[in-house]
Order: sequence, then structure tokens, then C-alpha cells
Amino acid sequence: MVQIRLARHGTKKSPFYRIVVAEHRRPRDGRFIENIGTFDPAGALAIDMARFEHWKKHGAQASHTLDRLLKAKARAAAAAPQS
Repeated sequence: MVQIRLARHGTKKSPFYRIVVAEHRRPRDGRFIENIGTFDPAGALAIDMARFEHWKKHGAQASHTLDRLLKAKARAAAAAPQS
């Protein structure tokens, strides 16, 4: 099964995460199929939604944590004032 999940990078006590598509049996920071975005806990979430939808359409499942982050991003976008 293919999963869309976070892979931890950065230094001790200062992490950042890459959003990767990987086989579910691979280690968290191991080999992956494609890198589709980044997440910085102190900053923002940047994801290529076209590639995310492509992989979802082909049967990949997003991790629980990634689903939560995407829902929070959608809520923040909806709450932002329209110019």
C-alpha cells in the first residue's frame, strides 16, 4: 500500500518535515517514491495539491497527521478575509 506521510528532517529540537509518497513498509525517513511538499511546524505547510490528488486518485492513503494538517490549512484559508 502506498502512503502519503511526513518524513522528519532538520536538526535535534528544530525539525521540519517533507511530505512524501512512500510504500507503507518503508521506514519513516527511508526511501520514498516522490516528494510533494514540506511542513515547517514554526511556519507553513506547502504542498503540491495536483500531485496529492494524483496519488489519492491512484489509491494512496494520507496519514492521519497529514489529514489533520490539511484540514487545518483549509479552515485557515476559509477563515481568512477575502480581498
